[in-house]
Amino acid sequence: MKSLFNNNNLIIIFIFSIGVMISSCVKQLDKYSSYRISDDIFWKDSSHLIMAVNYLYSSVPDFNSATEELYSDFALDIRTPTINAISEGSRTAPANDAQWTNSYAFIRAANNVLEKAVNVPDGSMKTYCIAQARFFRALAYYRLVRAYGDVPYVGRTIAGREDEVLYTPRTDRRAVIDSVYADLDFAMAICPQADQLPGSTSVQGKAGMEYGRITRSAVLAFKSRVALYEGSWEKYHDEPELKGAKDPVRHFTIAKEAAQTVMSEGRHSLYTKDGDLSFQNLFRYPGETYANNKENILVRLYGKDISNVVANNGGYMRPFLTDGGNAATRAFVTLALYSDGLPAGKSPLDSNGIETGLLTDYRNRDPRLVQTLFKVGDPYASISGGNPTYGNTYYYHQQKYWTGQADFLASPNLFLDFIAIRYAEVLLNYAEATYELGGSISDVDLNLSINLLRKRAANNNPAKLPLLTNAFVTTNGLNMREEIRRERSVELAYEGFRYWDLIRWKTAETELPKPLLERKYFENVNYGGSTKPPLENGYVLYQKGNPTRRFDAARDYLWPIPTAQIGLSNNTLTQNPNW
Repeated sequence: MKSLFNNNNLIIIFIFSIGVMISSCVKQLDKYSSYRISDDIFWKDSSHLIMAVNYLYSSVPDFNSATEELYSDFALDIRTPTINAISEGSRTAPANDAQWTNSYAFIRAANNVLEKAVNVPDGSMKTYCIAQARFFRALAYYRLVRAYGDVPYVGRTIAGREDEVLYTPRTDRRAVIDSVYADLDFAMAICPQADQLPGSTSVQGKAGMEYGRITRSAVLAFKSRVALYEGSWEKYHDEPELKGAKDPVRHFTIAKEAAQTVMSEGRHSLYTKDGDLSFQNLFRYPGETYANNKENILVRLYGKDISNVVANNGGYMRPFLTDGGNAATRAFVTLALYSDGLPAGKSPLDSNGIETGLLTDYRNRDPRLVQTLFKVGDPYASISGGNPTYGNTYYYHQQKYWTGQADFLASPNLFLDFIAIRYAEVLLNYAEATYELGGSISDVDLNLSINLLRKRAANNNPAKLPLLTNAFVTTNGLNMREEIRRERSVELAYEGFRYWDLIRWKTAETELPKPLLERKYFENVNYGGSTKPPLENGYVLYQKGNPTRRFDAARDYLWPIPTAQIGLSNNTLTQNPNW
């Protein structure tokens, strides 16, 4: 298959064309089998569709999404002097790219389900399987459009090596996104509400209707995500990355209405049961399952223990959290508010440049900053065991999804689920879309969205973080759009949003070329014998800014089309501008 897949994907796709990956369907999405069954004895009833659809769940966002923060200004890998090539602007057009090939592999698999479903007797489970397949097709196309812009739209399976679909040229992103909306609208009307499925993997549901499957809320929330991205893209982008007529109002309206529907239907709410620690525990075991946590809209299941494995999460906690593979930067620290609701540069609590120790950054801050980063004295991890605490470092280790010493020692055999979509994002989508539609947002809408997040963060104590109001913004000379964006960036930090938000806002050209900084360095602190690092204005300098770090606004808002795919397409595919 020439224009859409590399050789490895050729093997996968042709195997899939004569069979599917099978799940036992005894419990949930938790048992994948290695055998395959040919088409002539398969696709006879809904159980076969369920087995085929189970494969598509391997495309649900996982911990790899969290590491996409490394593309941005919020994260770096302190284990190596090498900076992510996307973040620093040094990448070149690759021959092949997993973002491209994997997305088309899932599109092919989804199309295969839709075509083979014709042979299955009608029924509610058949319709639900079709809805799930269309959701996953929409997910794959969104990922493609987000990265590459115009991409070939393939709405059916490929018949063979001479099929003309192999040479499909790039389709205008507007048409592709319309197809995404159509798929999501179908799925939205069919998929069950969250409370119509079991609330956890410990409860056995009807085959094909287990916890972790696509729900109406998941479809609506994802539609809101897609529409917010496209609305921003059409509002803030122009040539060379976007040509032709633009209608951002249409997309922002879709984003707002989809989010509002999730909010009004009442199946979800923020996780608040742990008081001051609710935000932290949301990403730990107390926050797992819909039964425990109504904030969960869609999760990537990993299982419960070594005998009940859904997938291997790759030991995210140890290499990326405690070892610093996805460490925070000062960009995140300086963006977060102080406890008076004011940002750095405006708050009298601002400690930048006058820090007296390693704990200064954490004083009088948005509680979410404190619960996102490790600080000296926090419970930590060590290969020596015991009850270690976090010590003196000149880096910011972030701790979302950190679950303790026992799991550190057990890594990579961890079974904490990844939250792919949560209710907090829906609230943020609603607030941003509302503001972008009219250039303003009422206090009523702020109370329905952002202020719920602030109340959760501060455990309803405004002395820890006041509510956001129009009067507060006006009195303090703030910008409401910037505050809505700040709220999103702090709430969703290290979940894989930051880079893509900078891209859609068209602010990557401003933020990414800035130097990558870490903590203030103190000469009198024992850092365990570490060599004194390079500094800039007293802060640890990991990478100099422009021109070392750069972002080409005429090129880097779209990713390069893999060059091998262009060649295999007989040049029906064209490259993105300036690559």
